[in-house]
Amino acid sequence: MCGTCGCESGEIGAAGAPADHHHHASEGGAAPAHAHAPGMAPARMLQIEQDILARNDRYAARNRAFLGERGVFALNLVSSPGAGKTALLVRTIGARGDAQRICVIEGDQQTSCDADRIRASGARALQINTGKGCHLDAHMVGHALERLDPPRGAILMIENVGNLVCPAAFDLGEAHKVVVLSVTEGEDKPLKYPDIFRRASLMLLNKVDLLPYLEYDLECCIANARRTNPDIEVICVSATSGAGMPQWLAWLERAARAERDGTVAPTGPSPLQEAIT
Repeated sequence: MCGTCGCESGEIGAAGAPADHHHHASEGGAAPAHAHAPGMAPARMLQIEQDILARNDRYAARNRAFLGERGVFALNLVSSPGAGKTALLVRTIGARGDAQRICVIEGDQQTSCDADRIRASGARALQINTGKGCHLDAHMVGHALERLDPPRGAILMIENVGNLVCPAAFDLGEAHKVVVLSVTEGEDKPLKYPDIFRRASLMLLNKVDLLPYLEYDLECCIANARRTNPDIEVICVSATSGAGMPQWLAWLERAARAERDGTVAPTGPSPLQEAIT
């Protein structure tokens, strides 16, 4: 999370106490900007951050209970801006052919561009605009769930704000975090931003259709991800060409089934799957 502002979408008030978390973003709206607290003692800042995360975890538990009662399988997709999350979601919705069973929560600082793209694919989508907020939190997502009203047995995709840092700390009630990394970002990202890779169940390495035009060491990137998290699964995909989509859809089905059955999802495909070799 932001060590400088204790951000939660909620923000630190002028007196150094967490601001009222009932101020939240909704479709087309904006959350208040973060308020920094210059000169605050590190111990006080740490306590505030712990309080924020504890409160977020309580909201996340409520979200998880709500989703569990409805049998909704939820993923929290995290990436840098431009890694291709929205394009990958649109491709996924089209490839599955069951848009009515997919709901999407879109997190951005401004605009409804991504939600508009998702709705055009036939899926239900709700946009959360966070203003200057750099991530979604469980309270925001809880209000979005009330409005979105996902049907029983649906798949919920939460597309977080483009940021590899702050979203890592915030549980939204999802079954899994999925980190989307594009081959245009560099092989060292799992080492530079380790928290999200440690907490993710799956890394989707996107834009592999560009590999012929790049000097990119695919095996090095995957090794770095597994150096950070030995258990992370990796699937190489392209939202443009469709490479790796069967493997991604198969992982989605396995993980959703395992969540419903209360079992551990089986290991997915080899990181260098046939689709891109």
